[in-house]
Amino acid sequence: MKILITGAAGFIGSAVAERLTAIGVDVVGIDNLNDYYDVNLKLARLKRIKHPNFTFIKLDLADRQGMADLFKLQQFDRVINLAAQAGVRYSIDNPLAYADSNLVGFVNILEGCRHNKVKHLIYASSSSVYGLNAKTPFETSDSVDHPISLYAASKKANELMAHTYSHLYDLPTTGLRFFTVYGPWGRPDMALFKFTNKIMNGEEIDIYNNGDMQRDFTYIDDIVEGIIRIQDVIPEKDADWNVEEGSPADSSAPYRVYNIGNGKSEKLMDYIESLELSLGIEAKKNFMPMQPGDVYKTYADTSGLFKVTGYEPNTPIKKGVENFVNWYRDFYDK
Repeated sequence: MKILITGAAGFIGSAVAERLTAIGVDVVGIDNLNDYYDVNLKLARLKRIKHPNFTFIKLDLADRQGMADLFKLQQFDRVINLAAQAGVRYSIDNPLAYADSNLVGFVNILEGCRHNKVKHLIYASSSSVYGLNAKTPFETSDSVDHPISLYAASKKANELMAHTYSHLYDLPTTGLRFFTVYGPWGRPDMALFKFTNKIMNGEEIDIYNNGDMQRDFTYIDDIVEGIIRIQDVIPEKDADWNVEEGSPADSSAPYRVYNIGNGKSEKLMDYIESLELSLGIEAKKNFMPMQPGDVYKTYADTSGLFKVTGYEPNTPIKKGVENFVNWYRDFYDK
C-alpha cells in the first residue's frame, strides 16, 4: 500500500502521515511549505515523522507538470488530499491564493488519480460549506448552496469537481467536511493558538460576536482516527440511486461526503474558560462584532460517518485544550 498525503507539513496532514507510517504504510508526503504561517512549525512537524517508509517532496499542487510526473512515477494506491489554502478571513483579502491551491490544485489531484488508476481519493472539505444554513445539526443531506466566504465556495467546488470525476471516470472519492479542528501542533492562525499566545503575553484577545458563538470543536486525534477508518471504506456505484430521492452526499457514482466532527456544539466562552484554567491565567477580553465570513454556530451530524466506520470522538474539550497548552509550553519553551 502506497498513499499520497498532500499538505503533509500541515496540522492534519502531518498527524495522518505519522499515524499511517507507524502502522507500516508507505507514505509520500508533499507540501509547498508556503509562508501563510511560520514555516519552522511546518518543518518541525515533518521532523517528527521519523519512519523509513515516509518520503517528503516539496511540491505545489498548482504545478501541473510536477503533479503529473509525481503520480506517474509513484503509482499511488490511495490519495489523502489535505493541502489547501486555509482560512476564512484570509480568503476575503487574498482570493487568488484560493483559486491556485483549492481549485487548480484540486484539478491536478483529480487528473493524477484519473490517469493512474488511484483506488480511492479522500479529500478535505469543510463545515464552512454550510454557509447561511441555520438548522442544526448540519446534515450532509442539507443544501449547501449559500457559502459566505470564497474559502467555503472553493470547498463546495471541490465536492462538485470530485463528483464529476467519480461519475465520468469511476474514480471513488470521499469528501470529509471538517469541523473546527484543534490540538497540539495546530495552526497559528486558529483561535486556540492565537488566544494562547496573547494570553501568555498579557495581550487582549479579540472575541467576535461579543462571545455569542458556538463551534463543533474536534480534537486532532479524533480527526485522524476518522480519516484512517474512512480510507478503507471505498465508495461503490449505486445503480438504484436517483437525484429526486437521493442525498447530495451520495450518488449513483462512487462518491460520498461525510461530516467529521465532535458531534456537539460548544460555547466559545466555555472553550476560552477551559484555556484560562489550563494556563492558570485570566484572559483580557476585547469583545467585537461578528466578522465577515463568520457563522454563528457549527454543529455536525456525524451519524453517516459513524454508520460506516464506527467513528466516535471521545476527547472532551478540557482535556484537548490542556494537551494543546502542554505542547505549546514545551514547543515554545514557555
